[in-house]
Amino acid sequence: MLNVWTLLITDDCAEDREVYRQYLLSDPHHSYQILEAASAEVGLALCQKKHCDAILLDFCLPDMSGLEFLDELNQQRLDSPLPVIMLTGQGDERIAVQAMKRGVQDYLVKQHLQPDVLQLTVRNAIQQSHRQNQFSKTQERQQLGAAIALRIRQSLKLEQILQTAVTQVQQLLLCDHVMIYQVAPNPDSNQRVQSAEPHLTKLCEAGMSRLSHDPIQQFTAFVTDNYQPSLWEVEGTTRLVQGEVSIIVSPNRKKATEAYLLVPILLTEQDESSAKLWGLLVACQDSKVRQWRKDEVDIFNQIAEQLAIAIQQAQQLSLALVALENEKQLNALKSQFVTTVSHKYRTPLASILAAASTLLQHSNKLNKAKHQHFLQLIEDKARQMTQLVDSLLVIETFEFGKATFTPSPFELLQFSSDIIEEQRQIISDCPRGTGGANRYELTFKITGNTKGFWGDPKLLRQILVNLLSNAIKYSPDGGNIEVHLKGNDSHIIFDVKDEGIGIPIEDQEHLFQSFSRGSNVGEIPGTGLGLAIVKACVELHGGEITVESQQGQGTKVTLSLPKRST
Repeated sequence: MLNVWTLLITDDCAEDREVYRQYLLSDPHHSYQILEAASAEVGLALCQKKHCDAILLDFCLPDMSGLEFLDELNQQRLDSPLPVIMLTGQGDERIAVQAMKRGVQDYLVKQHLQPDVLQLTVRNAIQQSHRQNQFSKTQERQQLGAAIALRIRQSLKLEQILQTAVTQVQQLLLCDHVMIYQVAPNPDSNQRVQSAEPHLTKLCEAGMSRLSHDPIQQFTAFVTDNYQPSLWEVEGTTRLVQGEVSIIVSPNRKKATEAYLLVPILLTEQDESSAKLWGLLVACQDSKVRQWRKDEVDIFNQIAEQLAIAIQQAQQLSLALVALENEKQLNALKSQFVTTVSHKYRTPLASILAAASTLLQHSNKLNKAKHQHFLQLIEDKARQMTQLVDSLLVIETFEFGKATFTPSPFELLQFSSDIIEEQRQIISDCPRGTGGANRYELTFKITGNTKGFWGDPKLLRQILVNLLSNAIKYSPDGGNIEVHLKGNDSHIIFDVKDEGIGIPIEDQEHLFQSFSRGSNVGEIPGTGLGLAIVKACVELHGGEITVESQQGQGTKVTLSLPKRST
């Protein structure tokens, strides 16, 4: 069925109005509703009260001229300009020019008027006016959308982007509530979810009214009742598969969308051949039923597209910043590694070279004790370098995720006792006056239930050896070193306490970073890798480690490990 156009005939001659009426009602191509006015005043009043598609205007009216009528009409605040066709009893070219300048769409002489001419002229005028109005609305919508897009994309922070979007949409559509939902990752993206409950999280909203219902739940319930839950489809919208995107959206669909409007926020994939659903932009009218106009739906979709671009740019920036920070940290680590390793190797290598050179050049002049001293020096420095290499290899396995955790049940008391005895033997082998057994008291205490522990013996050895080695190394004046093993139903706890030089407070924040050492270590040798290794081993066990220390008063390291790692 054709649309009915409303036409206003403004002419003081009733016979002429009737002729025009008959001509137009006989038009085989379109239907009309005819309004009539015998004066300019009545005609202008009808333009205010009724929607008209066009006006047939007589040039000579009893209360004003047609040109004056046009001036008055142009001052009225109409939604869109009305096409006017001027009718006159005489063909005056001067009048026609004046009328055209005031916006008249066409000019006809009454004496020469034929039905088909009038019908064609009116049809062309209305169609051209509709096209012009549509073009103007499209242009206005594009300009408005571009302005909103500019505001949305002024920031690269996701939170600010979302807040700007909901505020702008609420102001544009004059609606009660605007919300943005993000689709949560599907736990099983390879299977279609049969549940109708969407995995959505509300991130941002604008509007003061309290909703009497949740539009997402209501809309989902409607779709579930009317469509297959595994593949939701609504006429006139994008089809989205539940399980991949969790919900579908529609600009208009019976009661489900009379109150609110939902459109998807789709992000383009890297190959630009497809898009994935990031979330939903929802406008809600809770105070009254609202049918959304096509231009509102169009600009709403346009805003959703611009919002998707802004979100994608924010995500890309965030990833770039993270990558940049990781790159900075990696470069710093590399630089620190080169500096530390070269420094740690230079001193023992110099000692080895000096001792080897002395043995080569003066071997026949050295007594047996001196000879043995230089050989022992070479061996000690080589062991020190080997220990550094071993520590670096261990750190490398943790840094690149190569470390394995293989828990098994074993006798913790005997295991710990063996390691402590090894450390006692190392101390006793030290020459007197350089930290020998006579200067240390290494004690081992056990409290509580330590049975039932499952752990990785290799990692636990790394933990205990490094902690005991540090306790001995950083207690150059000797003293008591205590290992206290405690157990309860769920955890085992190791306390390793010494009376050494302690750790300055300002250094404690970086204790577990690779190559980090206290600023008070002086000439005490070390790599700064021990506690980094310990922390990594503890974390693989699912445990925790803490350090309590005061400079000059010793250090206490406490680690707690679950008996059964989850």
